[in-house]
Amino acid sequence: MRSLSRLTTAGVLGAAALALLTGCLGSSDSGSGDQDANRNADAKKVELTFGSNSVKGGKSSAGATFIEDVLIPKFVAEQKGKGVDVTVKFQGDGSDDEVYKQKLSLDLSNKSGPDLFQIDGIWVGEFAQANYIKPLTETVGDAAKVDDWDGWKQIPESVQALGSYNGQRYGVPGGTDGRVLYFNKKLFQQAGLPADWQPKSWDDIISAGQALKKISGVTPIQINAGTAMGEATTMQGILPLLVGTGATVNSDGKWLGNTAQLRQVLDFYHQVYSTGLGDPVLQREAKGRDKSFAEFAANKIGILLEGDYFWRSVVEPKEGVAKMADRDTAVGYALIPARQPGAGVKGQDFVSMSGGGATAINPNTKFPQQAWEFLQFMNSAEMVKESLDGAAKITQRSDVNSEVLKSDPMLSFVAEKVLPITQYRPGRAEYPKISAALQQATADVVGGKSTDAAAQAYEKAVEAAAGGKDKVTSN
Repeated sequence: MRSLSRLTTAGVLGAAALALLTGCLGSSDSGSGDQDANRNADAKKVELTFGSNSVKGGKSSAGATFIEDVLIPKFVAEQKGKGVDVTVKFQGDGSDDEVYKQKLSLDLSNKSGPDLFQIDGIWVGEFAQANYIKPLTETVGDAAKVDDWDGWKQIPESVQALGSYNGQRYGVPGGTDGRVLYFNKKLFQQAGLPADWQPKSWDDIISAGQALKKISGVTPIQINAGTAMGEATTMQGILPLLVGTGATVNSDGKWLGNTAQLRQVLDFYHQVYSTGLGDPVLQREAKGRDKSFAEFAANKIGILLEGDYFWRSVVEPKEGVAKMADRDTAVGYALIPARQPGAGVKGQDFVSMSGGGATAINPNTKFPQQAWEFLQFMNSAEMVKESLDGAAKITQRSDVNSEVLKSDPMLSFVAEKVLPITQYRPGRAEYPKISAALQQATADVVGGKSTDAAAQAYEKAVEAAAGGKDKVTSN
C-alpha cells in the first residue's frame, strides 16, 4: 500500500466496519487486561485467521493468491509435520485503504479481528498508540524468542523501522522500495554531463539542470510538487529533500513547523520552478505525474526524482506504462544527495525515503505462539522468494534480494545502496493532514508565493492538524 485514497462517506464506513464485527477472530479472546502469552502453546489443534486488504481477482490479486494458494498450505503442511493440526482462514478484503483501516480498527478496538494482519507501515504508530497492537516481545511474551529470530539479520535496521514504533518491533516488514534521482543519459551527453553522474549536493543538481537548460525543448529537472499529485509530492519530493537537511517531519513527538530546514526545501523548489529549470504547469495538472513519465520516456525531461517503481513498471521496455526500449542504456540513476555533504539525517551524505507494509499479530489471539511461528514462516527466505512468483522486486530480506535482483543492476542498487540509508514516514494519525499541508506549501511556492509566506501558511495548517502550537517545532 503506497498512498492512502479516501472514502469519507460516513454511511459507507459505518456499514463496512459493522460488517466485520461479525467476522471471526477464530482465535480471539474477549477478556481484558494482561494475558498469558503462552496460552494454548501446546495445542495440537489450532485455528488462525490472516487478514489482508487483497482479494483474488481484485485488489492486490497476486498477494492474495500467494497467501491462499502457497503460504497457507505450506504452513499447514509444516505444522502437520510437527504433529499440529492447523487451520488458517484467509480474510481477504478489497476495499479502499482507508475503509479497510476503519474496518480493522473497529474490530481491534472490540478485541476482535484476524489473528495476523497486514497494514500499511504508516499505520503502525497509530495502531500502537491505540493499543490495537503491542510490541512483539509482549504479544509473544519472550524477548529472546523474538529477538533471536534469524530473519532479523537479513532485514536492514532501516527497513525494520517500517514495522516499528518508538524503538520497538510491532510487526515484520514486507517488501519495500526506495527513491533515487533518475537521469536521461542521452540528454546528459548532449549537455556535456557525465554518464556516471552522482551529485553530492543540491547545488550539483541545480548545476546539471542549468547545463540541460541549454537543450531546446527539454525540461531540466522535475521534482513532484503541488496538491494534484497528492502523496506522490510528499514521498517523491518534499520528504527526500527534507531528510537531506537533517530534519524529519516528526521528531520527539513534535511535527515540523516553519523551520530553517523546511525553508531550505522550499527554497530549492523555488530555485527549480522560478528559473525555468522545472515545468510548474505540469505540477498543477491532475495527470501531471503521468505526463512527467511520458515526457521522460520521450527524452524531454533530464532529471526526475522517483521510486524504483518508475524503473520496473513505468519505463520498463516491454510492459511499462511509458515504455523505453533503450531503458537499460539510456536511463541513469543516482543516490539523492543531502543539501551538502554530511547535512542529511544521521550526518548522512545521501538520503532516501521508502514505503511498504508490515504484518502484525493481534494481541487478543488465542494462539500467540503459533501466530509467531506463522509470522516467521511467511517471512522466511523461501516464502519471501516464492511470493515474488519470478518477478524482480525489492523485498525486506537482503539474502533474497541478492539472489533475485542479481540480473537487475538498478534494483540491486536500491537494495544494496538505498535501503541502508532510507527513512520512513511517521506512523501517526495526524500524518495525512501534515502531508497535505506540505503539498500545499510546495504548491504555493511553485505558484509564485515567497518561501516565507508559504512556510508561514504551512505552520498554521500544521498547528491546526496537530492540535496546538506546543506540538509543532519552529525556529
